[in-house]
Amino acid sequence: MEEKQSIFTYRFLLSLLFITVGAVIAAATLELILIPNLMIDGGVNGISIILNRLFGGSLGLTVLLLNLPFIILGYHLIGKKFVIKAGYGMLIFSVLLEVFGKLEPLIDDTLLATVYGGIALGIGVGIIIKEGGSLDGTETVAILISRKESLSVGQVVFIFNIFIYGSAIFVFGPERALYSLLTYFVTYKVIDFVSDGLNSAKAIFIITDDDKEISNEIHKRLGRTVTAISGEGFISKDGKKILYTVITRFEVSILKDILDESNSSSFVTVMDVSEIIGTHIKKLPD
Repeated sequence: MEEKQSIFTYRFLLSLLFITVGAVIAAATLELILIPNLMIDGGVNGISIILNRLFGGSLGLTVLLLNLPFIILGYHLIGKKFVIKAGYGMLIFSVLLEVFGKLEPLIDDTLLATVYGGIALGIGVGIIIKEGGSLDGTETVAILISRKESLSVGQVVFIFNIFIYGSAIFVFGPERALYSLLTYFVTYKVIDFVSDGLNSAKAIFIITDDDKEISNEIHKRLGRTVTAISGEGFISKDGKKILYTVITRFEVSILKDILDESNSSSFVTVMDVSEIIGTHIKKLPD
């Protein structure tokens, strides 16, 4: 597909603004609430905190360097807009970690830090995910793994985090690791609320004249199969194709990018799916 216009549209720039807000909230929460209380985040950021605790150095630089390979990987396999948003979010987040790291902690009570730190971090990350960005490279890997396996993005991230929080036991002690895990669950629930469900399935109906190109891009970028249904405009009587697929909430932003890059206009509806029976959400084997 060829882009009809620059990707830096008003909506795209507005997304970057919200990603900035989310990064501010997330970085402030980590440096002013969680890290001073010896608690970590999940994913690559959690690994960075552990390494920083063991070897010192710049936390922001460590976060950026560890996430860089995932940004490069995502550029080749997921799409330009997602990578620009994710790369921008990670860069701003890394810089802000250095800024807030020089300030005094806000909370020195472990229980309060667990609850309010989890809520604040969930709000920040939830805003970023809602706008199609990311602060953690494991989410990029999770998308790629979920293309090949019957696991959702959230399930893959959760498996990664089990190993990370397990490693935290040896660095921060079992009590702090358990508090960190509790913070993760609070954060996850808030993310779910803010972003309207990170892993909730979404049924997508697309009415378009560009069905082949859109279907190919959905399969290429998301690994999802698409069902094409023949339809007809009530007034125009023109033949239309109705594309049906099921994706996760995290993948909705990538679908929007695909539709923006299409050479024809499309009418799209997105609906919540409470349950999936069968294997429609799974990907085609290679």
